Amino acid sequence: MKYSFLILFIFLLGCKTRIETQFSEKALQEQFISLDNKSLSFKEVITQYKGKKVLIDVWASWCGDCIKGMPKIVKLQKEHPEVVFLFLSIDNSLEELKDGIQKYNVQGEHFLLPSGWDGDFGNFLDLSWIPRYLVIDENQKIEVFNAVKVDDKRIVKALE
Repeated sequence: MKYSFLILFIFLLGCKTRIETQFSEKALQEQFISLDNKSLSFKEVITQYKGKKVLIDVWASWCGDCIKGMPKIVKLQKEHPEVVFLFLSIDNSLEELKDGIQKYNVQGEHFLLPSGWDGDFGNFLDLSWIPRYLVIDENQKIEVFNAVKVDDKRIVKALE
């Protein structure tokens, strides 16, 4: 019985959810590519939306779970037209991203993350699966970190 409690305690300790309120300097310096093929740091990307609430969706056009979540994104966009929807893609190329945007009619701001899973931005998120969602407040603070479902209660609450 004692061992059961010890194992449970160790398991729960290992499952502690990481909470971040600011992006790391390395993540802010990660380079993204705009749809018009310009390279920008993540800091340059996110600073464009200062003063606005931002929902970030890390996705790829080949990701089935990402595509399944898109109808819920559209619903949130209708319910919260004041929110910026920022899609950060880990597609293999800008062409794949553009094709995915058109194929799935993804409305919002779009940038490609050329380093994919393995760059500083992906490492900051501990990116091992997509989609991944974050909510950034008007002061550029992370309000919701690393949600895996777009209908996560934390996202809904943060957007209200």
